[in-house]
Amino acid sequence: MDLSVAFLGTGGAVPSARRNTASLLVARGGERLLFDCGEGTQRQMQRSLGLVQVDTICFTHFHADHFLGLPGLLKTYDLTERERPLTIYGPKGLRDLIQGLSRVIGRVGYEVELVELEPGEAIPREGAEIRTFPVEHGVRAFGYALVEAERPGRFDPVAAESAGVREGPAFAALQRGETVAGEGGEEVTPDQVMGPSRPGRTLVITGDTAPCHATVEAAKGADLLIHDASFAEEEAQRAADTGHSTVGQASAVAREAEVKLLALVHISSRYHVGKVLEEAREVFEPTLAPRDFDLIEIPFPERGNPQLVQNGARERDEPGNATARP
Repeated sequence: MDLSVAFLGTGGAVPSARRNTASLLVARGGERLLFDCGEGTQRQMQRSLGLVQVDTICFTHFHADHFLGLPGLLKTYDLTERERPLTIYGPKGLRDLIQGLSRVIGRVGYEVELVELEPGEAIPREGAEIRTFPVEHGVRAFGYALVEAERPGRFDPVAAESAGVREGPAFAALQRGETVAGEGGEEVTPDQVMGPSRPGRTLVITGDTAPCHATVEAAKGADLLIHDASFAEEEAQRAADTGHSTVGQASAVAREAEVKLLALVHISSRYHVGKVLEEAREVFEPTLAPRDFDLIEIPFPERGNPQLVQNGARERDEPGNATARP
């Protein structure tokens, strides 16, 4: 199952010519998950993957640069005759937010379910769950950790045949974890023919936050950590005052959590990103600062480490996109 992150908005609270406000699109198999929906998110989709029919939207918090793109996206879905339901998750206050935006959005022709979450709650997905954890931003705010379940070990057909099991339905039963009978009537158990369990993948998204222990715990050994890096080190006090992180603090979190790759986002437009990245790599070398429309692909651990695909969101075709009615 493929897993990737398309960076639709990597900038700070004020959009710039090159970096939009916060928005990340996670593709896992056939599922599309949108994390935050800053102003212009649907335009960013149209400029890259097309109008993606997301299944779920998860808000980290309700500062304007993280939700102002929602009314336009929901209305455009309506204009393109979306039918399947959409679920929106977020901290307490989500229902009040949507109610306040209802006059702008108007009535839509598909079901929108609103789910307010508590810290520590998990959203079940096929073979995974999305776990919430509290972050430190001066308002109620969450990070999200997409954590896949362990996968069965590799099946060894030679070992199965040696144990007296013929190829066919019994092979499939062993891979499902069932005990079968060998040709001589003896029991053959899965542990005789299956290798050790293989880990799934973990993707962690902090949203806006100061460095905090909850992020370190959520990101332990993660394949990819996407972390707020609003300020350079000389503005550490301002970062603390506003509930954000410096690039060095974000890198220190990644180092402590021993993640495979760190991606810095929400970088203020006042900084030269190359300089910021140099600061970060002094603390934690496997660090990137993706640009809008970059893509990071996350393979299963046995297939290697996450890889940046520059401008990858513009080069990937997204099936099932819609076009607005004239």
